[in-house]
Amino acid sequence: MTAGILFGALILFLLMSIPIGISLGLSSLVCILMEQPISMETFTQSMMQGLNSFPLMAVPLFTFAGEIMGQGGISKRLLNVTKIFVGRFTGGLGIVTIITCLFFGAISGTGSAAVAAIGIVMIPTMVKANYDRGFSSALVATAGTVGVIIPPSVCMVVYAVASGASISSLFMAGILPGLLIGLVLIIYTIFYSKKKGYKGEQTKYTFKEAMHIIGEAIPGLLIPVIILGGIYGGIFTPTEAAAIASAYAIIVSIFIYKEVQFKDLMGIAYRSCLMCGTVLVIIGISTGFGRILTITQVPEQIAEVILSITNSKILILLLINLLLLMVGTFMETNAAIIILTPILLPVVTVLGVNPIHFGIIMIMNLAIGFITPPLGANLFMACQVGDITFDNLVRKIFPWIVVMIIVLMIVTFIPEISLILPRILGMNL
Repeated sequence: MTAGILFGALILFLLMSIPIGISLGLSSLVCILMEQPISMETFTQSMMQGLNSFPLMAVPLFTFAGEIMGQGGISKRLLNVTKIFVGRFTGGLGIVTIITCLFFGAISGTGSAAVAAIGIVMIPTMVKANYDRGFSSALVATAGTVGVIIPPSVCMVVYAVASGASISSLFMAGILPGLLIGLVLIIYTIFYSKKKGYKGEQTKYTFKEAMHIIGEAIPGLLIPVIILGGIYGGIFTPTEAAAIASAYAIIVSIFIYKEVQFKDLMGIAYRSCLMCGTVLVIIGISTGFGRILTITQVPEQIAEVILSITNSKILILLLINLLLLMVGTFMETNAAIIILTPILLPVVTVLGVNPIHFGIIMIMNLAIGFITPPLGANLFMACQVGDITFDNLVRKIFPWIVVMIIVLMIVTFIPEISLILPRILGMNL
């Protein structure tokens, strides 16, 4: 009864277009008033405890670092370097876009930031080179999803808080799946470009020009090296890495590239607070929502129902993937992670699925939601930077969704893709 009231109220409020964080709070309030599973005092304490987390400090810091680097000229220099190596191939501009999004994801930790920073440069460039505008915008939107899978990732931090998993292990587990996504997207881009006759750039670089472009990009390229090298070298924690990334981004953008001024920092910090403030509100309220679920043993009941239907690991993972894909189409990613992790993790652990591996599965599913209507955060961003209507972009995005789902199935049923690097490094699994 309690679960029915809780989820029924949540669905009702979402259908009324009330923001997800407020909907979670209102549905929890309705449940408390009607069933009294916990007191309001306990609910409030749970919210505060959910936010009183050292790892969560990485969320605003990585958001701030990503915002600075998005404006600091780093994306432009990454694009220039990538053009030197792959720009002349068939579909070269598309390949350049995908590889640059991989690098930018390893810097910013978010998806929409990559779409904005890379798309605003590459979509007009691709259209000028006779690429279809819809294809170009869909490519950028899809490549941007890698931002939450390649470490560092804000979504991984949120999953770690919800599941108790190691952030460092999650970061390392995301590297190969992220690279696999990039590789498959490149293969599809080459195949489509050959079919449509999209050629690469004809610009020829002298050795001196190439070295100059690479030298300019080195300060930006060092950011993921510093972040991940410091974490896995045991020099600092992921949260401390986020602070160091922010400081380094300020130094690079202001003193080296000189495309950000001190007076701009206040505006960047303000925008970062607006973005991560929403996330933190959702996390806090979701923790209280999850407390109600835990006390009423809803996760255990759901696990029993699922396992009573079938004990086939393959079938259950397929059902969970289907559920997560559906949830990703309408629910904010971090809210979905906070709500669903306590429900689904007990189910998969009974089947022998590693929590780190499941974290990658969950994040990949929800990342596909970035390019799936009606939510599709990356779609809306690509529409803005690509000057294309939402309807036209949606028609072009479906082949890319199919490609992403193929990679998802590979990662789901070959766990070593996610686990081999953490195992090699002797990390906690």
